[in-house]
Amino acid sequence: MLEPPLASASARLGPEFGQRVLLTIDTEEEFDWGAPFRRDGYGLSHVTAIPRFQSFCEKIGAHPVYLVDWPIANDARAVEIIGDAVRRGTADVGAQLHPWVNPPFDEELCVRNSFAGNLPQALEAAKLMALCDGIERAFGTPPLIYRAGRYGLGPNTAALLKSAGIRIDTSVRTLFDYSSQDGPDYTRHPLAPYWVDKERELLELPVTSVYSGLLHNVGRQLQQVGERLPRAMGALSRLGLLERIALTPEKVSIKEALRGIDIALDTGLPVLVLSFHSPTLAPGHTPYSVTEDNVEALYDWFEQVYTALHRRGVRSCTVADIIAASGG
Repeated sequence: MLEPPLASASARLGPEFGQRVLLTIDTEEEFDWGAPFRRDGYGLSHVTAIPRFQSFCEKIGAHPVYLVDWPIANDARAVEIIGDAVRRGTADVGAQLHPWVNPPFDEELCVRNSFAGNLPQALEAAKLMALCDGIERAFGTPPLIYRAGRYGLGPNTAALLKSAGIRIDTSVRTLFDYSSQDGPDYTRHPLAPYWVDKERELLELPVTSVYSGLLHNVGRQLQQVGERLPRAMGALSRLGLLERIALTPEKVSIKEALRGIDIALDTGLPVLVLSFHSPTLAPGHTPYSVTEDNVEALYDWFEQVYTALHRRGVRSCTVADIIAASGG
Protein backbone atom coordinates (compact mmCIF):
# COMPACT_ATOMS: atom_id res chain seq x y z
CA MET A 1 0.00 0.00 0.00
CA LEU A 2 2.95 2.32 0.50
CA GLU A 3 4.53 1.76 -2.90
CA PRO A 4 3.18 3.86 -5.78
CA PRO A 5 0.67 1.80 -7.78
CA LEU A 6 1.14 0.52 -11.30
CA ALA A 7 -0.54 2.51 -14.07
CA SER A 8 -2.96 -0.39 -14.54
CA ALA A 9 -4.32 0.21 -11.02
CA SER A 10 -5.87 3.53 -12.04
CA ALA A 11 -9.56 3.64 -11.11
CA ARG A 12 -12.13 4.88 -13.59
CA LEU A 13 -15.30 6.43 -12.28
CA GLY A 14 -18.45 6.26 -14.37
CA PRO A 15 -18.80 8.88 -17.14
CA GLU A 16 -21.95 10.25 -15.53
CA PHE A 17 -19.98 10.98 -12.36
CA GLY A 18 -18.22 13.97 -13.89
CA GLN A 19 -16.02 15.97 -11.51
CA ARG A 20 -17.04 16.11 -7.85
CA VAL A 21 -15.77 17.33 -4.50
CA LEU A 22 -15.58 15.42 -1.21
CA LEU A 23 -15.17 17.34 2.04
CA THR A 24 -13.38 15.31 4.73
CA ILE A 25 -12.93 16.36 8.35
CA ASP A 26 -10.39 14.69 10.63
CA THR A 27 -12.82 14.67 13.55
CA GLU A 28 -10.67 14.24 16.61
CA GLU A 29 -9.77 15.27 20.13
CA GLU A 30 -7.97 18.49 21.07
CA PHE A 31 -4.34 18.06 22.10
CA ASP A 32 -1.10 20.01 22.24
CA TRP A 33 0.44 19.64 18.79
CA GLY A 34 3.87 20.56 20.12
CA ALA A 35 3.94 18.17 23.08
CA PRO A 36 4.77 14.46 23.27
CA PHE A 37 1.93 12.06 22.54
CA ARG A 38 -0.17 11.02 25.55
CA ARG A 39 -3.20 8.83 26.11
CA ASP A 40 -5.14 11.27 28.31
CA GLY A 41 -5.44 14.96 29.02
CA TYR A 42 -7.14 15.77 25.72
CA GLY A 43 -10.24 17.93 25.26
CA LEU A 44 -13.48 17.76 23.28
CA SER A 45 -14.91 21.23 23.88
CA HIS A 46 -14.88 22.14 20.18
CA VAL A 47 -17.61 19.55 19.52
CA THR A 48 -20.16 22.26 20.31
CA ALA A 49 -18.91 24.15 17.22
CA ILE A 50 -19.80 21.28 14.85
CA PRO A 51 -23.56 22.12 14.57
CA ARG A 52 -22.76 25.55 13.13
CA PHE A 53 -20.39 24.00 10.62
CA GLN A 54 -22.89 21.32 9.63
CA SER A 55 -25.61 23.93 9.06
CA PHE A 56 -23.15 25.98 7.03
CA CYS A 57 -22.30 22.95 4.87
CA GLU A 58 -25.96 22.31 4.16
CA LYS A 59 -26.35 25.97 3.17
CA ILE A 60 -23.45 25.97 0.67
CA GLY A 61 -24.18 22.50 -0.74
CA ALA A 62 -21.30 20.62 0.92
CA HIS A 63 -21.67 17.04 2.16
CA PRO A 64 -19.14 16.57 4.97
CA VAL A 65 -17.53 13.25 5.81
CA TYR A 66 -16.68 13.14 9.51
CA LEU A 67 -13.70 10.80 9.92
CA VAL A 68 -14.11 10.17 13.64
CA ASP A 69 -11.52 8.74 15.99
CA TRP A 70 -11.93 6.90 19.31
CA PRO A 71 -12.51 9.90 21.64
CA ILE A 72 -15.13 11.35 19.27
CA ALA A 73 -16.93 8.02 18.78
CA ASN A 74 -17.15 7.68 22.55
CA ASP A 75 -18.40 11.20 23.29
CA ALA A 76 -22.18 11.43 23.68
CA ARG A 77 -22.40 15.02 22.41
CA ALA A 78 -20.37 14.27 19.29
CA VAL A 79 -22.36 11.13 18.54
CA GLU A 80 -25.67 12.99 18.83
CA ILE A 81 -24.52 15.97 16.70
CA ILE A 82 -22.86 13.99 13.93
CA GLY A 83 -25.38 11.16 14.16
CA ASP A 84 -28.24 13.58 13.51
CA ALA A 85 -26.64 14.73 10.24
CA VAL A 86 -25.91 11.13 9.22
CA ARG A 87 -29.50 10.09 9.90
CA ARG A 88 -30.80 13.01 7.84
CA GLY A 89 -28.52 12.05 4.94
CA THR A 90 -26.62 15.35 5.04
CA ALA A 91 -23.28 13.88 6.16
CA ASP A 92 -21.29 10.64 6.23
CA VAL A 93 -19.27 9.12 9.04
CA GLY A 94 -15.97 7.30 8.56
CA ALA A 95 -13.03 6.17 10.68
CA GLN A 96 -9.78 7.85 11.64
CA LEU A 97 -7.28 5.95 13.77
CA HIS A 98 -5.20 7.84 16.33
CA PRO A 99 -3.32 4.90 17.85
CA TRP A 100 -2.12 6.80 20.92
CA VAL A 101 -5.72 7.25 22.22
CA ASN A 102 -7.29 4.14 20.67
CA PRO A 103 -7.19 0.89 22.69
CA PRO A 104 -5.72 -1.61 23.14
CA PHE A 105 -2.69 0.20 24.55
CA ASP A 106 0.12 -2.28 24.10
CA GLU A 107 2.66 -0.08 22.31
CA GLU A 108 5.26 2.41 23.49
CA LEU A 109 4.17 6.03 23.19
CA CYS A 110 6.52 7.59 20.66
CA VAL A 111 6.53 9.42 17.35
CA ARG A 112 7.13 6.26 15.31
CA ASN A 113 4.13 4.52 16.85
CA SER A 114 1.88 7.52 16.19
CA PHE A 115 1.75 6.16 12.61
CA ALA A 116 -0.60 3.18 12.98
CA GLY A 117 0.99 1.42 10.02
CA ASN A 118 4.23 1.05 11.99
CA LEU A 119 2.55 -1.07 14.68
CA PRO A 120 2.70 -4.87 14.70
CA GLN A 121 -0.03 -6.25 12.47
CA ALA A 122 -2.04 -7.79 15.30
CA LEU A 123 -2.03 -4.54 17.28
CA GLU A 124 -2.95 -2.37 14.29
CA ALA A 125 -5.79 -4.81 13.56
CA ALA A 126 -7.03 -4.78 17.17
CA LYS A 127 -7.10 -0.98 17.28
CA LEU A 128 -8.82 -0.73 13.90
CA MET A 129 -11.51 -3.26 14.75
CA ALA A 130 -12.16 -1.65 18.14
CA LEU A 131 -12.63 1.69 16.37
CA CYS A 132 -14.86 0.35 13.58
CA ASP A 133 -17.02 -1.60 16.03
CA GLY A 134 -17.30 1.47 18.23
CA ILE A 135 -18.39 3.65 15.31
CA GLU A 136 -21.03 1.15 14.24
CA ARG A 137 -22.40 0.98 17.80
CA ALA A 138 -22.43 4.76 18.14
CA PHE A 139 -23.84 5.76 14.75
CA GLY A 140 -25.76 2.66 13.68
CA THR A 141 -23.76 2.29 10.48
CA PRO A 142 -20.35 0.75 9.76
CA PRO A 143 -17.64 3.07 8.43
CA LEU A 144 -16.88 2.57 4.74
CA ILE A 145 -14.11 5.17 4.46
CA TYR A 146 -10.89 5.42 6.48
CA ARG A 147 -8.01 7.78 7.11
CA ALA A 148 -5.00 6.85 9.17
CA GLY A 149 -4.14 9.53 11.69
CA ARG A 150 -1.04 11.41 10.54
CA TYR A 151 -1.61 9.68 7.16
CA GLY A 152 0.13 6.67 8.70
CA LEU A 153 -0.41 3.77 6.33
CA GLY A 154 1.73 0.66 6.66
CA PRO A 155 2.41 -2.59 4.80
CA ASN A 156 -0.45 -4.42 6.53
CA THR A 157 -3.07 -1.69 6.45
CA ALA A 158 -4.75 -2.56 3.15
CA ALA A 159 -5.54 -6.14 4.16
CA LEU A 160 -6.79 -4.98 7.55
CA LEU A 161 -9.08 -2.38 5.99
CA LYS A 162 -10.59 -4.97 3.67
CA SER A 163 -11.20 -7.30 6.61
CA ALA A 164 -12.96 -4.46 8.41
CA GLY A 165 -15.28 -3.82 5.46
CA ILE A 166 -13.70 -0.49 4.51
CA ARG A 167 -14.23 0.34 0.83
CA ILE A 168 -12.29 3.62 0.48
CA ASP A 169 -9.00 4.70 2.00
CA THR A 170 -8.10 8.39 1.96
CA SER A 171 -4.83 8.33 3.87
CA VAL A 172 -2.44 9.05 0.99
CA ARG A 173 -1.36 12.70 1.03
CA THR A 174 0.16 13.03 -2.40
CA LEU A 175 3.39 15.11 -2.65
CA PHE A 176 4.08 14.90 1.11
CA ASP A 177 6.90 12.98 2.81
CA TYR A 178 6.80 11.96 6.49
CA SER A 179 9.81 9.64 6.41
CA SER A 180 11.90 11.96 8.59
CA GLN A 181 9.54 10.96 11.43
CA ASP A 182 9.49 7.27 10.44
CA GLY A 183 6.26 7.86 8.56
CA PRO A 184 5.34 7.15 4.91
CA ASP A 185 6.63 8.95 1.82
CA TYR A 186 3.88 9.89 -0.65
CA THR A 187 5.92 12.05 -3.00
CA ARG A 188 5.65 9.51 -5.84
CA HIS A 189 1.99 8.59 -5.38
CA PRO A 190 -0.56 9.72 -7.97
CA LEU A 191 -3.25 12.26 -7.25
CA ALA A 192 -6.04 10.41 -9.06
CA PRO A 193 -7.97 7.52 -7.44
CA TYR A 194 -6.50 4.04 -7.83
CA TRP A 195 -7.12 0.47 -6.74
CA VAL A 196 -5.01 -0.72 -3.85
CA ASP A 197 -5.64 -4.44 -4.46
CA LYS A 198 -5.86 -6.64 -7.54
CA GLU A 199 -9.43 -7.64 -6.61
CA ARG A 200 -10.41 -3.97 -6.88
CA GLU A 201 -12.22 -3.96 -3.56
CA LEU A 202 -10.30 -1.13 -1.85
CA LEU A 203 -10.15 2.26 -3.56
CA GLU A 204 -7.47 4.80 -2.69
CA LEU A 205 -8.76 8.38 -2.81
CA PRO A 206 -5.74 10.63 -2.14
CA VAL A 207 -6.08 13.94 -0.35
CA THR A 208 -5.73 16.61 -3.04
CA SER A 209 -2.43 18.48 -3.37
CA VAL A 210 -1.00 19.92 -6.57
CA TYR A 211 2.04 21.79 -7.83
CA SER A 212 1.67 25.30 -9.20
CA GLY A 213 4.19 27.54 -10.95
CA LEU A 214 6.36 27.55 -14.04
CA LEU A 215 8.23 24.45 -12.86
CA HIS A 216 5.16 22.42 -11.83
CA ASN A 217 5.86 19.72 -14.43
CA VAL A 218 9.12 18.82 -12.67
CA GLY A 219 7.82 19.46 -9.17
CA ARG A 220 8.28 15.91 -7.93
CA GLN A 221 11.92 15.80 -9.02
CA LEU A 222 12.64 19.19 -7.48
CA GLN A 223 10.95 18.21 -4.23
CA GLN A 224 13.35 15.33 -3.79
CA VAL A 225 16.16 17.87 -3.91
CA GLY A 226 14.18 20.25 -1.74
CA GLU A 227 13.90 17.70 1.08
CA ARG A 228 17.65 18.16 1.49
CA LEU A 229 17.66 21.88 0.65
CA PRO A 230 14.45 23.36 2.12
CA ARG A 231 15.64 26.93 1.61
CA ALA A 232 15.86 26.30 -2.11
CA MET A 233 12.22 25.18 -2.17
CA GLY A 234 11.25 28.29 -0.25
CA ALA A 235 13.02 30.46 -2.79
CA LEU A 236 11.24 28.73 -5.69
CA SER A 237 7.90 29.35 -3.98
CA ARG A 238 8.61 33.04 -3.34
CA LEU A 239 9.60 33.47 -6.97
CA GLY A 240 6.40 31.79 -8.15
CA LEU A 241 8.34 29.00 -9.86
CA LEU A 242 7.11 26.06 -7.80
CA GLU A 243 4.51 25.90 -5.07
CA ARG A 244 2.81 22.95 -3.41
CA ILE A 245 -0.86 23.65 -2.75
CA ALA A 246 -2.92 21.42 -0.46
CA LEU A 247 -6.70 21.89 -0.62
CA THR A 248 -7.23 22.79 3.01
CA PRO A 249 -8.17 26.03 4.78
CA GLU A 250 -5.37 25.41 7.28
CA LYS A 251 -2.64 27.90 6.33
CA VAL A 252 -3.55 27.80 2.62
CA SER A 253 -4.94 31.13 1.41
CA ILE A 254 -8.09 31.32 -0.65
CA LYS A 255 -6.04 32.67 -3.56
CA GLU A 256 -3.76 29.63 -3.42
CA ALA A 257 -6.69 27.25 -3.00
CA LEU A 258 -8.57 28.60 -6.00
CA ARG A 259 -5.43 28.29 -8.10
CA GLY A 260 -4.98 24.71 -6.89
CA ILE A 261 -8.60 23.85 -7.67
CA ASP A 262 -8.25 25.10 -11.24
CA ILE A 263 -5.06 23.07 -11.72
CA ALA A 264 -6.65 19.89 -10.33
CA LEU A 265 -9.80 20.26 -12.42
CA ASP A 266 -7.88 21.12 -15.57
CA THR A 267 -5.94 17.85 -15.25
CA GLY A 268 -9.27 15.98 -15.26
CA LEU A 269 -9.15 14.86 -11.61
CA PRO A 270 -12.55 13.23 -10.95
CA VAL A 271 -12.73 13.90 -7.20
CA LEU A 272 -11.22 16.82 -5.30
CA VAL A 273 -10.67 15.82 -1.66
CA LEU A 274 -10.70 18.75 0.77
CA SER A 275 -9.60 18.25 4.36
CA PHE A 276 -9.07 19.93 7.73
CA HIS A 277 -9.10 19.09 11.46
CA SER A 278 -12.30 19.52 13.49
CA PRO A 279 -10.63 21.34 16.43
CA THR A 280 -9.87 24.16 13.98
CA LEU A 281 -13.60 25.01 14.19
CA ALA A 282 -12.96 26.68 17.55
CA PRO A 283 -10.14 29.04 18.54
CA GLY A 284 -7.13 27.91 20.53
CA HIS A 285 -6.92 24.21 19.71
CA THR A 286 -4.76 24.03 16.57
CA PRO A 287 -2.07 26.26 15.06
CA TYR A 288 -4.55 27.10 12.29
CA SER A 289 -7.23 28.86 14.35
CA VAL A 290 -5.68 30.75 17.22
CA THR A 291 -8.36 33.44 17.27
CA GLU A 292 -12.06 33.87 16.47
CA ASP A 293 -11.01 35.80 13.37
CA ASN A 294 -9.15 32.69 12.17
CA VAL A 295 -12.33 30.63 12.60
CA GLU A 296 -14.37 33.15 10.62
CA ALA A 297 -11.70 33.10 7.91
CA LEU A 298 -12.19 29.33 7.64
CA TYR A 299 -15.88 29.82 6.93
CA ASP A 300 -15.11 32.50 4.34
CA TRP A 301 -12.56 30.14 2.73
CA PHE A 302 -15.14 27.40 2.30
CA GLU A 303 -17.79 29.79 1.02
CA GLN A 304 -15.48 31.10 -1.68
CA VAL A 305 -14.23 27.61 -2.56
CA TYR A 306 -17.73 26.18 -3.01
CA THR A 307 -18.83 29.22 -4.99
CA ALA A 308 -15.91 28.62 -7.37
CA LEU A 309 -16.68 24.90 -7.58
CA HIS A 310 -20.34 25.52 -8.36
CA ARG A 311 -19.29 27.99 -11.04
CA ARG A 312 -17.28 25.22 -12.70
CA GLY A 313 -20.11 22.71 -12.42
CA VAL A 314 -18.46 20.64 -9.67
CA ARG A 315 -21.00 19.03 -7.34
CA SER A 316 -20.57 17.51 -3.90
CA CYS A 317 -20.59 13.75 -3.60
CA THR A 318 -21.10 11.17 -0.90
CA VAL A 319 -19.09 8.09 -0.01
CA ALA A 320 -21.85 5.97 -1.57
CA ASP A 321 -21.62 8.00 -4.79
CA ILE A 322 -17.91 7.19 -5.14
CA ILE A 323 -18.39 3.50 -4.37
CA ALA A 324 -21.18 3.26 -6.93
CA ALA A 325 -19.23 5.17 -9.61
CA SER A 326 -16.19 2.93 -9.15
CA GLY A 327 -18.28 -0.16 -9.79
CA GLY A 328 -18.66 -1.16 -6.17
